[in-house]
Amino acid sequence: QVQLVESGGGLVQPGGSLRLSCAASGRIFSINAMGWYRHAPGKERELVATITSGGNTNYADFVKGRFTISRDNYKGIVYLQMDSLKPDDTAVYYCNADIARYRFSTPLSYWGQGTQVTVSS
Repeated sequence: QVQLVESGGGLVQPGGSLRLSCAASGRIFSINAMGWYRHAPGKERELVATITSGGNTNYADFVKGRFTISRDNYKGIVYLQMDSLKPDDTAVYYCNADIARYRFSTPLSYWGQGTQVTVSS
């Protein structure tokens, strides 16, 4: 069993900051790419940012310069530092990771349960 557990969501005023964390646990051999997606009411789920095991990052245009993704490979944790938050950033944020459970197994995509981020005054 593999689990991804997010934390750090909440209510913040426009211009504020939040830091999301997502910890992977269970029977894990290796973790490849990790990332964050979000789903706002009335919209489709969209990519926010991804990071490879080597530290290469990719960001959606709407968060460039405001959000920073990072990871701790030893602990199996991915972070999303969100600064200069806007009301349009309000959404449920989901953690995603490509995980191989055994040495020769094909990596599968796993999702966390989501954490609510609300940006409002």
